[in-house]
Amino acid sequence: MIRTFHRWPGLVALALLTLLALTGAALSVFPAAQSWSSPQADRALTVAELVPRILAVYPAVEQIRRAPSGRITAYWLEGGAPGSAVIDPATGRGVGPADPNRAERWLTDLHRSLFLGDGGRIVTAIGSAAMVIMCISGAALVARRVGGWRRWFVRLRGPLAGRLHVEFARAVVVGLALSSVTSLWMTASVFGFLPDHGISAPFPQNVSGQTGVAIGKMDLLATTPVSALREFNFPYAGDETDVFTLKTDNGTAYLDQGTGALLSSTQLTFMARVTEIIYLLHTGQGASVLGLLLGLMALGVPVMGVTGVIVWRAGARGRPRIKGNHPAAQSETIILVGSEGGSTWGFAATLHRALSEAGQTVHTAKMSGFDPARYHRARRILVLSATYGDGDAPASAKGFRDRLARAEPKSGVSLAVLGFGDSSFPAFCAYAASASEAVAEKGWALILPFGTIDRQSPQAFARWGRELGAAMGIDLVLAHEPVLPATKVLTLMSRRDYGQEVQAPTAILRFALPKLSLWHRVTRQGFGHFHPGDLLGIIPAGSAVPRFYSLASGSRDGFVEVVVRKHPGGLCSGQLLSLAVGGRVTAFLRSNPGFRTGRSAAPLILIGAGTGIGPLAGFVRGNKTRRPVHLFFGMRHPDSDFLYAPELSAWQTEGHLQRLVTAVSRTERPAYVQDELRGDSARITRLIRDGARVMVCGGRDMAAGVADVMAEILAPSGLTPARLKAEGRYVEDVY
Repeated sequence: MIRTFHRWPGLVALALLTLLALTGAALSVFPAAQSWSSPQADRALTVAELVPRILAVYPAVEQIRRAPSGRITAYWLEGGAPGSAVIDPATGRGVGPADPNRAERWLTDLHRSLFLGDGGRIVTAIGSAAMVIMCISGAALVARRVGGWRRWFVRLRGPLAGRLHVEFARAVVVGLALSSVTSLWMTASVFGFLPDHGISAPFPQNVSGQTGVAIGKMDLLATTPVSALREFNFPYAGDETDVFTLKTDNGTAYLDQGTGALLSSTQLTFMARVTEIIYLLHTGQGASVLGLLLGLMALGVPVMGVTGVIVWRAGARGRPRIKGNHPAAQSETIILVGSEGGSTWGFAATLHRALSEAGQTVHTAKMSGFDPARYHRARRILVLSATYGDGDAPASAKGFRDRLARAEPKSGVSLAVLGFGDSSFPAFCAYAASASEAVAEKGWALILPFGTIDRQSPQAFARWGRELGAAMGIDLVLAHEPVLPATKVLTLMSRRDYGQEVQAPTAILRFALPKLSLWHRVTRQGFGHFHPGDLLGIIPAGSAVPRFYSLASGSRDGFVEVVVRKHPGGLCSGQLLSLAVGGRVTAFLRSNPGFRTGRSAAPLILIGAGTGIGPLAGFVRGNKTRRPVHLFFGMRHPDSDFLYAPELSAWQTEGHLQRLVTAVSRTERPAYVQDELRGDSARITRLIRDGARVMVCGGRDMAAGVADVMAEILAPSGLTPARLKAEGRYVEDVY
């Protein structure tokens, strides 16, 4: 629900909010420019001292004004012609024309009313209300994503557009909320929806009828500092009944032009003072630094608008549209989804549809939004979760375990957990299994024991559905058809083959970039923008289940490159290794932001073996800044599977690679990368103390061995791989 309240006001009002933000940012410059360019009065200067100085230069002056910026302006009528000037309070002389800034007036009219009068003011007020809703809902969503308000500024991970959206939101949400609320207040004031706060004093009726008082001797003017002045008006020439009018920060006063006596006055009301503070906060008039800061924050709106649209479109592509998704509070069945790439959402959509057709009210949402307090009518909670990496939580399950730990089991509500994964990996459904164990330990009633789905099997999912239906007492048929992401056809440009001598066929395959639409180029989506370490999903002939390979290239390289090794019985690897130049495959990209080098200048320690060299080679190739890179590479034999040997030598010469250490396992003196790391422990410890980032890519056994050796190496320094992982300085991409 919160996400809905955030999404649709933003999408509907995006153009309006962008216009208001840009014009507001531009207007924030004028108060500061006015304050910096105008002569400022001395703090001790009084109105009684200022007015005679101006009269000495401009005898016909009729009005003196002081703006919140401190600019003092005099106005007069001489010879039937009006005149005005910006005044230097030290001399009383004009230093420039007081003509209004046309650009400022134009921007103000556009910002306030879109040149549409009262109707335009109403439209801008609607935009401000939409922004308030988005600020509140956005702050709640950020808190939910990072794990609570206390973790507001925690480091983010994920796709660039999503990170930018949240980073800007965290930085500007307070300013945008302030600007929007003050805008609504000012609109309400203009239309008379607030209590009357007029500041006019009753015009005096009993005047002396005299003229010619010496202004410098008027007591009230002598005790009023110029810093408090707003406006001083002279009596109309020849009218003995007229008076001096003084407007200050405290209110309005009328003074006799013959005696200088105070005839009447009134103080600003509470509502008037509140409105003035609101005006100051919104415009920056009188607080130029604050105005500039709010204007700078306003520039975050178009950035968040663009990134928000990108995130929304990416979510729409990666997640099937779930029809008939009831509110959580009104649903009998809650389906919670933990997904990294989007495929688990497809299974959730199938389950949602089947339960709805069976007469159930169903709500489907992310696991990260688990909140039993909202499930007022729920009778069961069904958790469908994939596993990320080596047993980690997928993107949409972040924070589920913490929420589960804080929530007490609900009476009458049963729960089931279904894991999705690939049994060829040691950590098969590891996260889902840990979630199921946590559910049981917490004391939740189980509608079904923990179940697993191997390699997205529709048959296994259908069997689980029949078991669930039996437990619920309904006939439940789950006929799932996988929905794949949008794919492109890639053509093989070149290949280099290795490993035949050691019965481990391996190839470096380089594909041409597919033709891209203008939208993908502008938004840098899909093959329009990718990094080494991202994943290439290839759909083999005869299967609907994609296989993923780590990319050895980025979009700037101008090609798509992967390293493939033949696996016994491997459908996709067999097809790829038999592919001739000019052959084609169907593929798509999946971002892998957790395995990136980052933009830091700190050293990189890259550790890989076999085909794990692929993304590491991509990192070295893309090291244009000559960042210190130390590469540890394990292979079987240098004559058969020294992948990227010519390139690595060239990259060392060019400064892309500072140091290369190889470990060969099929020689008279076999060695593995773990051995080379142990032998270089002093250097590695020093590099990590200096902030180095460790990146490991390869088989799980190799990665586990590397972690053990790194723990051994770092123990004397008080560091551990676990601590480095928590700091984001030890990352793995294992298979």
